[in-house]
Amino acid sequence: MQGLVVETFRRHYTVALADGSRLDCVLKGRLATLACGDEVEIERIAGGGAITAVKPRQNLFYRSDAVRQKLIAANVTQILGVTAPDIALDEMLLNRWIVAAEAAHCRFVLIANKRDLSGFPALRERLKPYEALGYTTIETCAKNDVGALRPWLEGRQSVLIGQSGMGKSTLINALFPEARSETAAVSEALGSGKHTTTSATLHLLPSPPSGWVIDIPGMKVFGLAHLTPDALTAAFKDIAPLVAHCRFRDCRHDKEPGCAVQKALHEGQIHPKRLELLQTLIRESSLSA
Repeated sequence: MQGLVVETFRRHYTVALADGSRLDCVLKGRLATLACGDEVEIERIAGGGAITAVKPRQNLFYRSDAVRQKLIAANVTQILGVTAPDIALDEMLLNRWIVAAEAAHCRFVLIANKRDLSGFPALRERLKPYEALGYTTIETCAKNDVGALRPWLEGRQSVLIGQSGMGKSTLINALFPEARSETAAVSEALGSGKHTTTSATLHLLPSPPSGWVIDIPGMKVFGLAHLTPDALTAAFKDIAPLVAHCRFRDCRHDKEPGCAVQKALHEGQIHPKRLELLQTLIRESSLSA
């Protein structure tokens, strides 16, 4: 039989079958760790199923540091970055999601949630630089209106990513009422959210139009140590076109003479924080090599 991995817990998986049923499965043999979105072949065994093979992946969306990696999702076409006005937005983290999406050849879309809050106009202004880079912002209020988001999900294989407290679980509940995801209120005293999602879960859209959305736990770190310096640079759509004009082929866009990226920075064509992040990621990549 064939199926789709929709839940993961260590080496145990829930697989959705073609007939709509679900089967608890374990990995057979020495197969590598799987992620939600993996397409697998299974056979029935006592108490459930055994995954015997994994189909080739179109891509793999994951994070890593110098020591280990954490798989997030396979066969993804779109990353949805959730933001909200009542949580301190970590823009360095947001930019890491964007780089990871670009490196995996996924479309990145911003979701500006909690449109009903008084601080929303300030969030809208803060996201404008990302719109200038070509990333679409979708405004929603997960508690009462997610209509603007639905068309962006149709026919797409999406990952919903965000800091804790941005309203991801509430969005999932609005989009998939059967999910019954646990939600939690934001701690006003700390200005941060409580973790309500503990593992990745894939939610299937009705077919047609088909597609799915993976909800993952809120995160505070997102390492990209697995990407080479060249891959990292290519993931910055505002910086990548400039690289060909640098004097040296191995330019790291820091203090090298004749650097076209530094020239663009001084002329105000790129944001300092974007270049700062690229240089940080290149250093991290070099340390893990």
